Amino acid sequence: MKFFIDTANLSDIAEAQALGVLDGVTTNPSLMAKEGVTGSDAILAHYKKICELVEGDVSAEVISTDYEGMIKEGEALAALHPQIVVKLPMIANGVKACKYFSDKGIRTNVTLVFSVGQALLAAKAGATYVSPFLGRLDDISTDGLHLVKEIRHVYDNYNFETQILSASVRNTMHVINCAKIGSDVMTGPLSSITGLLKHPLTDSGLAKFLEDYKKGNG
Repeated sequence: MKFFIDTANLSDIAEAQALGVLDGVTTNPSLMAKEGVTGSDAILAHYKKICELVEGDVSAEVISTDYEGMIKEGEALAALHPQIVVKLPMIANGVKACKYFSDKGIRTNVTLVFSVGQALLAAKAGATYVSPFLGRLDDISTDGLHLVKEIRHVYDNYNFETQILSASVRNTMHVINCAKIGSDVMTGPLSSITGLLKHPLTDSGLAKFLEDYKKGNG
């Protein structure tokens, strides 16, 4: 399973990259605003900075909801850097734009997916990635992981090449369960990745090794 980090924070991206397990980055207008990155020129420049930090795919989101606007924005984003994946919302115009970009050889990530039907449409339109939002479903007492299982089942039935990018991942158990059920990618905050390092027996074992070494070697 690929590990993406969901942020616009350059320090967090650099830390995840330095760990040696990062495969890509996802971000969105809300995450850009959180880092104080506003205005089209500043956002485009920030995407370039992200691409310079990582080796994998970087999802860059359009903000238009009309078809023509999505095409114009998406083409500009794709031209920024070879690592850019155009991120489109799961609406009718988003599906149309997905098909357009797929035919042009431009990679896409269809986001804000909350049902198997939506994921099926994205795959039919040739999406590179489809992003079901686990955490947001969990927030309304719906099992987000079950949705990923269902999408996996449908995609396997028909050998769709679209990758399931489990988004809105909130914690390490989300990460582990995504891996168990066959998600191709997970994206979450830095803490969801670094949290996998932690185990009390690792800490106590290392402390014991160091203590014994010190006893025997002064």
